[in-house]
Amino acid sequence: MALNNSQPPYLNPVVPFSGQILGGLQDGLKITLMGTVLYNNGTRFAVNFHSGPSDNDIAFHFNPRFEEGGYVVCNTKQNRSWGTEERKMHMPFQMGIPFELCFLVNSCDFKVTVNGNHFLQYSHRVPFHRVDTISVSGAVNLSYIGFQSPGVWPANTAPVTQTVIHTMHSTPGQMFPNSIIPPVVLPNPAYPMPFFTSIPGGLYPSRNIFVSGTILPSAQRFHINLRSGSDIAFHLNPRFDENVVVRNTQINSLWGAEERSLPRKMPFIRGQSFSVWIMCESHCLKVSVDGQHLFEYYHRMKNLPAINSLEVAGDVQLTHVQT
Repeated sequence: MALNNSQPPYLNPVVPFSGQILGGLQDGLKITLMGTVLYNNGTRFAVNFHSGPSDNDIAFHFNPRFEEGGYVVCNTKQNRSWGTEERKMHMPFQMGIPFELCFLVNSCDFKVTVNGNHFLQYSHRVPFHRVDTISVSGAVNLSYIGFQSPGVWPANTAPVTQTVIHTMHSTPGQMFPNSIIPPVVLPNPAYPMPFFTSIPGGLYPSRNIFVSGTILPSAQRFHINLRSGSDIAFHLNPRFDENVVVRNTQINSLWGAEERSLPRKMPFIRGQSFSVWIMCESHCLKVSVDGQHLFEYYHRMKNLPAINSLEVAGDVQLTHVQT
């Protein structure tokens, strides 16, 4: 029995992009975009929510502009005419740096977060249920547009102690909002654990790998490995029992020196969803968690094309993998 009606994500959409929002916008729907602002390809990008494929009527125009110190314009277009601009004189995006941009639809407004931080609210000027299309244009490269429907109760199965199935990030400081016990993590048949898949063509500069899932409420550890045969070129190992994220390489069954230092606190939280983005560059891997750059890992295995498989195991349930 399906407990939500989330539509499949758009993977590596080519910008300019226009895609359907199945069922249209609804109260509680969260739409997440992951991408990178491009250098030397203009100074703006825009995300538009509108009715149908044309841009005559845009319910919400979200338009970061890297001009005059950087700011974000929000507006609504009706019958080809723009309304009054709302400007946020702050720029949360950086050119060349990955971002996670989330739009949460509420009955009265859009709530926008960037890299997990609340950025702005935009009150509805037209009925949001008319919106059935999202489009993106400008100086941006996208890897993912995902949709998360509001949490629901399992129909006709409510036990004495009811458990909400959560599909959205919890409020900071609230690990399990609105529920007495941790949310149920349902197995995804597409991603049996442990999970193995190939990386066609292996690694090369500009190659991106994306892994998202939910950490089990009682998690101790999990790992993401990029492998070359029996060797592990990159071992990413969050350890909740030690409150650390270990990185390492194993060659000929021998581990190298561990890397443990982080520029900020442990980004993985028991019972919450996560997204890991691994970007390959010529000299290193750049790793972002939930849209925020976390660390760089310099290649210890130099034959990048030979690093051609991905392994995920441990106390997580996967929701999306892209290699």
